[in-house]
Amino acid sequence: MINIINTARENALKKVNEELISMYWQVGEYLHEESQRSSFGESYIDSIAKEIQEEFPGIKGFNRRGLYRMKQFYETYAENDVVTPLVTQISYGL
Repeated sequence: MINIINTARENALKKVNEELISMYWQVGEYLHEESQRSSFGESYIDSIAKEIQEEFPGIKGFNRRGLYRMKQFYETYAENDVVTPLVTQISYGL
């Protein structure tokens, strides 16, 4: 019984982790594309961070630094044909 519960919990954490990494990747991709279009340099990240905080008060990790890291995450691995398909398999905190 304990093994069943532990296995289910581990599987649930892995799925949540996959979704979070996928979200970080997509946010990073969006920010990268926005940076290509923006004439304001990196200041667009500040306005996006503010918009997110207004929509989701108290959400963590979506401040300027967090968004910039998501952008870096995407930019670091986007061109890597080996890594890109494996991105959701990266383990954060597991």
